[in-house]
Amino acid sequence: MSLLSTYSGLFLSAFGTTLKLFAFSAVGSLLLGTILAMMRVSPVPVFRAAGTTYVTLVRNTPLTLVFFFFTFAYPLLKILQLNYEQGAIVALSLYTSAFICEVVRSGINTVPVGQAEASRALGLTFTQMLGSVVLPQAMRSVVPPLVSTLIALLKNTTVSAGFSVGDAGAIQSTLNEQGADMLVGLSWVAFFFVVLVLPLTFLQRSLEKRWSVAR
Repeated sequence: MSLLSTYSGLFLSAFGTTLKLFAFSAVGSLLLGTILAMMRVSPVPVFRAAGTTYVTLVRNTPLTLVFFFFTFAYPLLKILQLNYEQGAIVALSLYTSAFICEVVRSGINTVPVGQAEASRALGLTFTQMLGSVVLPQAMRSVVPPLVSTLIALLKNTTVSAGFSVGDAGAIQSTLNEQGADMLVGLSWVAFFFVVLVLPLTFLQRSLEKRWSVAR
């Protein structure tokens, strides 16, 4: 406990950065992942090909390489200046969106085809049919894997510590530099990650229970 009180400022700052990375990356990856899933089931071949290519490339690329690109290669393109934290959010969002895309697409495939045909018969466009009929039902059926993907995103934020972002993953190096007890420090880091994951787990169980009854 003495280590925690001595380095309370470090823990607060690091986990604050972790939560910021997680929140912005979760929103970005959910939006982009849903758009990619719509592209993957689109009747337009170009959109399907583009979505498939993106998911295939990103899912087979290590996250550290995505971070490496936004830290060292992207600045050379001189498109839009990003600091290390913004680059980490973009890297995490692009990487996680590929996995969320596949989760949402699997949910779309669970919706009976007859509902899409009925929507088209009523005159709804493809976008209206997905947004009003298919996606709401698809999201209900993929709550467990979707929350699991977000939990993985939360843990993946520690990778950013290797690219000059002072999140929870950087606590280790700071404690090491100051000669603190590493075992105790890392135990506190693990404890706080469990505390952060628990609300997501409770949310997952709550939504799963509520929507399984509704269905």
